[in-house]
Amino acid sequence: MLSTWGRLMARRKKWVLLAALLFTALAGALGGGVADRLGAGGYTDSDSASARASAVIGERFATGEANLVLLVETEAGVDRPEAVAAGTALTEALADEEHLAYAESYWSLDRAAALRSDDGTEALVLARIDGDETRAQERVGALADRYEGDRDGLRVRVGGEAQVAVETNEQTQRDLLRAELIIAPVVMVILVLVFRGLVAAALPLAIAAVAVPGTTLILYLLTLVTDVSFLAMNVTIGLGLGLSIDYSLFVVSRYREELARGLPVPDALGAALATAGRTVAFSALTVMLSLAGLLVFPLYFLRSFAYAGMAVTLFAAAAALVVLPALLALVGHRIDALPVLRRRAPVAAAGPGFWHRLATLVMRRPIPLATGVIALLLLLGSPFLRIEFSQADDRVLPESAEAHQVSEAVRQDFPTREAESLSAVAHQPTTGPDADPEALADYAARLSTAPHVSRVDALTGSYVDGSRIAEPADAGARHVADDGSASLVHVVPEVGPFTDEAREMVAAVRATEAAFPVDVTGPAAEFRDTMDALGDALPLALGLVAAATFVLLFLFTGGLLLPLKALVLNALSLTATFGAMVWVFQEGHLSWLVGDFILTGGIVAPVPVLVLCIAFGLSMDYEVFLLSRIKEEYDRDGDNTRAVAVGLERTGRLVTAAAALVAVVFVAFLSSGITYVKLLGLGLALAVLVDATLIRGVLVPAFMRVAGRANWWAPGPLRRLHARIGLAEAGRAGDGGPGPAAPPHPVPPPPPVRSERAP
Repeated sequence: MLSTWGRLMARRKKWVLLAALLFTALAGALGGGVADRLGAGGYTDSDSASARASAVIGERFATGEANLVLLVETEAGVDRPEAVAAGTALTEALADEEHLAYAESYWSLDRAAALRSDDGTEALVLARIDGDETRAQERVGALADRYEGDRDGLRVRVGGEAQVAVETNEQTQRDLLRAELIIAPVVMVILVLVFRGLVAAALPLAIAAVAVPGTTLILYLLTLVTDVSFLAMNVTIGLGLGLSIDYSLFVVSRYREELARGLPVPDALGAALATAGRTVAFSALTVMLSLAGLLVFPLYFLRSFAYAGMAVTLFAAAAALVVLPALLALVGHRIDALPVLRRRAPVAAAGPGFWHRLATLVMRRPIPLATGVIALLLLLGSPFLRIEFSQADDRVLPESAEAHQVSEAVRQDFPTREAESLSAVAHQPTTGPDADPEALADYAARLSTAPHVSRVDALTGSYVDGSRIAEPADAGARHVADDGSASLVHVVPEVGPFTDEAREMVAAVRATEAAFPVDVTGPAAEFRDTMDALGDALPLALGLVAAATFVLLFLFTGGLLLPLKALVLNALSLTATFGAMVWVFQEGHLSWLVGDFILTGGIVAPVPVLVLCIAFGLSMDYEVFLLSRIKEEYDRDGDNTRAVAVGLERTGRLVTAAAALVAVVFVAFLSSGITYVKLLGLGLALAVLVDATLIRGVLVPAFMRVAGRANWWAPGPLRRLHARIGLAEAGRAGDGGPGPAAPPHPVPPPPPVRSERAP
């Protein structure tokens, strides 16, 4: 089928290339504005108890968590008459703005101590912008322009969740441009070294030039129907660029190999697509399945990567199987024009090379070498045992970011953790015959005895350690539901929201008995719910990915042991990545290499899941390329040892080059100012390099040598099933056994290798 497709693309090359050119222009025009539509949230479960409580507060109270913070500074002191007048006027002006649920400040709340800095030179103005995260981001820019700077003797700086989101998105766009400037020249140099000619090296870049605008168009279309994280822009463009070049690399290399065999251009294209093209299609399917595991998580931060990543992978494969054959047909035998370096002899005609010798060495002593590599990987992964989790906040930004500086000033200069309080919605009427202030007072008093609670504020007063320490303050109408059916109880914590102690506090608060229904939200509650959601969904995600990948690899190879081997070794290849994640970004090592970032002592909780799915997909990508060539050799004569050595030799340089190209794309992410973009860059680059060297060079040949012919074993019914529906090439043996099939064209003898047939 793919062979016929290749010949069709050769005949219709001009029409295909014209359509590709028009599509690229259209995609660039429509997708160019996607960055402004991406969100900076999605780190919490939108259907959790805390999210439902937040929705209740937003719907029934004239309040909600402040997402706009103005930090007001004056060296003369915030209590001087002129500062009081200016601060009051600032608060009133902000309160009069459209789309604000409320605006209050140190001055409007009767000089509340929690909103005044310890030295008296700073005060806070808190406000909430109506709407969801996207609306808040759209509206905060105009507010920041109007209020930031000097105002009536006060210096005003803008922060808060909405401003953090805006600055994070802007930083991401700058980072992406910088990464592209780094990637382009390095990728071109690597391609020239691989192909040793400018024409051949330019073709993968031409495919990437089609795929990247297509990627932005896909992202834009996705934003019309669902929320998409801003980070999807970086990762999916990086993934689309890397996979486009990878897939093109394999198709171009196989095309050159077929030309070297003496085939005419249409037949060479057909043969290249029947082999390398088939592998590209199957590889894209395995990557998509790995990313599909993200769909089971309730966080749109993760789901957006599933939608975008699967679409981008499909698009990269389509470009390699549609546009690239047309380009190859147009170039024809001029594929080797404009040579830069001396051309290597074709692999099929060359003697045993480095990868052949390495495979033979490993297969002579498979157990000691494999044991050493496994021990090394486990050692590199051991820091992951010390992982601590956190939630994304302003500290993912660089220290120079204004929004981070405002948040850091609030943390350092103000006396309590008021901004990190839990909010309990007490569904107890505040007026009328059903009002029961004693029940509310009793509940608030018992809440104040919960572990790690500093103080509880309710309509009936303030409580510490079970005793009321203050009379009710003027809470204002926004602390009472619009219909008087509920009120807010604020639980001020002693600990940060992302600690184990905070999770214990949330559990205790939720377990506190009340005479009325209670909903609890706040940063610590959201974090606990997020961790619970991740923990609940992770086994299902891993199970689905493993099962689907196992089935596909069985259909590809016809054996049961090879899919199991692939799952185990690809999981093992991630150990170094997860160890580095903790050692560098949690414990603060190697900052000279990855660039400065704010050390928080934890890893943003959803990010390891994202790294796991993307890295697993990339590892499986290279596994498929290697297994396809090994199986092709094994189907010739059933010699497992020779097939491994020759298959590794014939894919070694290409897979190494492909891994280097993908690693370059992700290493460029280290230039980002966003901490977890750096983490993704380092983690994914490391995963690819470990897989391309230690896994593919040592563990795969060692495992396949020890297993011998058992690699390809399957029970009779499954062999017959594979013979009917397996993903083998036409004309090749497809039953998982050794029965060689006649090749579709003459094949020169493979490099000599000492056969070590397994018994």
